[in-house]
Amino acid sequence: MILYGSSVSPFVRKVLAFAAEKGVELELKPTGAPNHDPEFLEASPFKKMPALRDGDFTLADSTAIIDYLDSVKPEPNLIPKDPKAHAKAIWFEEFADTILCATGGKMFFHRVVAPIFYGRPGDDAAADEAEKTELPPILDYLEKTIPASGWLVEDRLTLADISVASGFVNLLHLGIVPNPDTHPKLAAYIAKMHARPSYAGWVAKEKAFFAKRAG
Repeated sequence: MILYGSSVSPFVRKVLAFAAEKGVELELKPTGAPNHDPEFLEASPFKKMPALRDGDFTLADSTAIIDYLDSVKPEPNLIPKDPKAHAKAIWFEEFADTILCATGGKMFFHRVVAPIFYGRPGDDAAADEAEKTELPPILDYLEKTIPASGWLVEDRLTLADISVASGFVNLLHLGIVPNPDTHPKLAAYIAKMHARPSYAGWVAKEKAFFAKRAG
């Protein structure tokens, strides 16, 4: 299977990590604005990353792709079957996609994407406002919510953890990490997730990429 996109996207990274935890082999084929791969455009007509190609089957959107991968390879089970646990896992994925990544995206786009990929300055005020007013309640919510087990749902690794961890990689690239003094559970949780093989390799590659750009 081919996955189109860049691991710098939290949505692409989420799919890569989910597939790795599932033992599903994906070939990442880079694509990005403004010069998108034509095969990517065929798979994702609205230019949203990631997109998947499995033979003659194509699909876009990280949630849809994850649902497909889960159906293709049900085990290990990363999306709980119990109705309440299943709903919670889906909630955390939605929270990560539309709240965490939306907030982080404002900072990441204006501080990284605009200057590096588009060659123009970002809106520093918008990024600063997101960090000051939108991010703290998210960190507080997770600190309060993470169970003693260190896993968000069913006291084990699930899609919930994979989704939340992906958004924090982009914050990491901005030098933003949970403070262990004020958010000890969250700091330990993110460090644990980013140390997993499904994340560690991508985090290292992305760090090297940005270090090269900065140099």
